[in-house]
Amino acid sequence: MVRCWNRSENLVEEAQCTDGAPAAAPRSHFPHKAVWVSLAASLLLLVITLGLTGKLGLSQLHAQSSQIVRISAPDQSSGVLINQSAVVDAQKHLVTFTVTSLANQTSTVLFDIKHGLICYKPVEQSSCFLRKMEQPDFDNVQSFLQDQTHQSHVQLSWNETQRRTEFLGVLANSQVDPSALDEPLKDLCQDRSVHWTTRSDGPGKQRLVYFCIDICFPSNICVSVCFYYLPE
Repeated sequence: MVRCWNRSENLVEEAQCTDGAPAAAPRSHFPHKAVWVSLAASLLLLVITLGLTGKLGLSQLHAQSSQIVRISAPDQSSGVLINQSAVVDAQKHLVTFTVTSLANQTSTVLFDIKHGLICYKPVEQSSCFLRKMEQPDFDNVQSFLQDQTHQSHVQLSWNETQRRTEFLGVLANSQVDPSALDEPLKDLCQDRSVHWTTRSDGPGKQRLVYFCIDICFPSNICVSVCFYYLPE
């Protein structure tokens, strides 16, 4: 191939000259575009795969951090076994009890260890009840978090179980806005009013106990939490 130069008025252009042979066909850029499209598609597929894998990994991690423990304990008065379950979420520092009474009524008790709160949601009431955790409460729920055997079922014996009763007075004028609560408590009580409670030695003769919730822990401790209403 002979290199030729064409001179115009202001530009000097390089042109290809041939010595009689036909001019070579220009190169096509289509293969380069196909490669880029293929790379983009592969990258998109990789991103989608990584996203799905990440979601699956987080789901498996959450499943591994949560554990369901069933607890059976004899009723203090009748001796009949009471069954309850506790969902232990070590990652979020939550222990959620589902307690079924002898009358087949189910209440929920949430121990929010991170914020140091206990929330009671009795089935026969239209309110939730809050109180701050004390050291015995932390000790009781630690029996779940520190369980290295990861037992799925714990059965307490009558002779070895320690029992005690706690009285909580409901403060009628201390209603809490549910929307101001943290996420686990807000979700639990979103359709109810929420009241603070205070511990006391008992309701006294002038007050009646309205309901009780029995909660048992793997550390062979059962607590009967009884509620009554205080005057405004």
